[in-house]
Amino acid sequence: MPVINRIADFAEDMTAWRRHLHQYPELGFECHETASFVVEKLRSFGVDEIHEGIATTGVVAIINGKAAGPTIGLRADMDALPMQEETGLAYASKVAGRMHACGHDGHTTMLLGAARYLAETRNFAGRVALIFQPAEENGGGGEVMVKEGILERFDITEVYALHSGPGDAVGAFYTTPGPIMAAVDSFHIHITGIGGHGAYPYETADPVVAAVGMVNAIQTIVSRNHVPFEDLVVSVTQIHTGSADNIVPEKAYINGTVRTMAKSVQEMVEKRLTEIVAGHAAAYGVQAEVIYERGYPATINDAEKTAFAAAVAREISPDVDDARQYDMGAEDFSYFLEKRPGAYVYVGNGDSAGLHHPKYDFADGAAPAGASYFARLVERALPAA
Repeated sequence: MPVINRIADFAEDMTAWRRHLHQYPELGFECHETASFVVEKLRSFGVDEIHEGIATTGVVAIINGKAAGPTIGLRADMDALPMQEETGLAYASKVAGRMHACGHDGHTTMLLGAARYLAETRNFAGRVALIFQPAEENGGGGEVMVKEGILERFDITEVYALHSGPGDAVGAFYTTPGPIMAAVDSFHIHITGIGGHGAYPYETADPVVAAVGMVNAIQTIVSRNHVPFEDLVVSVTQIHTGSADNIVPEKAYINGTVRTMAKSVQEMVEKRLTEIVAGHAAAYGVQAEVIYERGYPATINDAEKTAFAAAVAREISPDVDDARQYDMGAEDFSYFLEKRPGAYVYVGNGDSAGLHHPKYDFADGAAPAGASYFARLVERALPAA
């Protein structure tokens, strides 16, 4: 079964929707115009219920099938990134310093396409909950929607999401059971010493030397403290200190990111980081504070639902990889998957610029494939009698 014919019929409409959304990107939880556009389309499709204002601008819409049954959740994120677009496209962002560089305009469009088809056909027994989420890039909108109780409120039993996949053929699909994306944490180290003249360092407690020692020692967490068969990335990404060549500063700041798949590894990193900083602070005679912030948890696909999702994807495309290597990026769909079984799947975007690149653009040719996948998920998961 290729792309669903009815969805192919309104592929041009989906392109228009996506390019409109692309021109008016919004950030974080403030997806007001995007949500209004989504609601307008959903009303025109004749969905049964529309619930607004969830996690500030999130939307959940309900479509009832031909008979009673469980509720399947389909999620799309709506927010953009705070960066300047460099595509030069006729439909490029009209908002300076903002762009859809991660395909969320396409994700929203694919779910709208599925909604239009499902509202027309209703060839399933149960309900579909269409989840349009703000603040995936920053703020954890997925966590907020889960905490606000949408899974319980709408009796959602399983959840699925799609993401653009640059580098794979347009309309191809890939996923993997188990971990598919990492947990993401960040750390902030604030060092306070005694400043003074660069000519008299013996009168100071130098935070620069302490910071350099800490950064070097932090690298040993990966090389000496973790089991090599477990995945871990620890990257120091910022060091800020000093103002002149003849002044020993009073303060220094270190910042970085931690990516893990297992909670035990995550806990080990936090413990070792705290110990390393405390030890170096004592050795160099400075004070140091570690702020370790837990971010999005690992995105872990349910094995059974992933096999089901891959089987559905094969109805749409012959190009499906269901054993793709996971990566160390992060995604707040993880909060949904902590509470309900489901699968996170990528749809190919062709030979495009990478995600979060100023020249990235969602491939409109992928939208009918993604919408067809979403629609078939519902029809296969909730077959009508």
